[in-house]
Amino acid sequence: MAAQRINPSILSADFVNLQSELAAIHTADLVHVDVMDNHFVPNLTMGPPVVERIQAVSPIPLDMHLMITDADRWAPGYAELGAFSVTFHAEATEDPVRLARRLREIGSRAGIALKPGTAAEPYLDMLHEFDQVLVMTVEPGFGGQKFMADMMPKLRQFAEVKRRTGLDLWLQVDGGVTIDTIGIAAEAGADTFVAGSAVYNGVPEDRIAELRAAAAAHIH
Repeated sequence: MAAQRINPSILSADFVNLQSELAAIHTADLVHVDVMDNHFVPNLTMGPPVVERIQAVSPIPLDMHLMITDADRWAPGYAELGAFSVTFHAEATEDPVRLARRLREIGSRAGIALKPGTAAEPYLDMLHEFDQVLVMTVEPGFGGQKFMADMMPKLRQFAEVKRRTGLDLWLQVDGGVTIDTIGIAAEAGADTFVAGSAVYNGVPEDRIAELRAAAAAHIH
């Protein structure tokens, strides 16, 4: 996978033609699959049956983002479907370390996501338990929102621990990522970028290449 990973969000895809929409992003690193339950966030997307079909036909691995309550109960099922990476929200688990270990045990990478209002500090000492940290750069629930640059200090906190410890930790941002904002996140330490409309509102293959180049130009 590329050093600057571009994970298109199929939240911006045409859900009636998902197989062709997945084929269109075959040059991306992973496909970002948003699961929303209309409880943790005020939106409803898809559940295990649809994810199972996406897993079966996708040309690239699945990067699951679970915006659901009771992640401790439901997240392992997505790992069992064969997802490459499963990210759950810090705000939706009783024991993030136990859940991350369970996901890894099943065979998925384990990620933890933080909403904009959630501080980094409680999680800095447990980063070795995760393969990915997702810093939300919008309030989760809907695509097309404006990038929150004020989340960059939080991202830098995680990047500093990663630098200091040498952890193999992916730092992901999700929300409002465009050709104009991706460099801001890359400079702050992000290496994995979720983009929805910025990919699907054009020729996906071209947009993916443009985003990857823009991120690379801001890596120190």
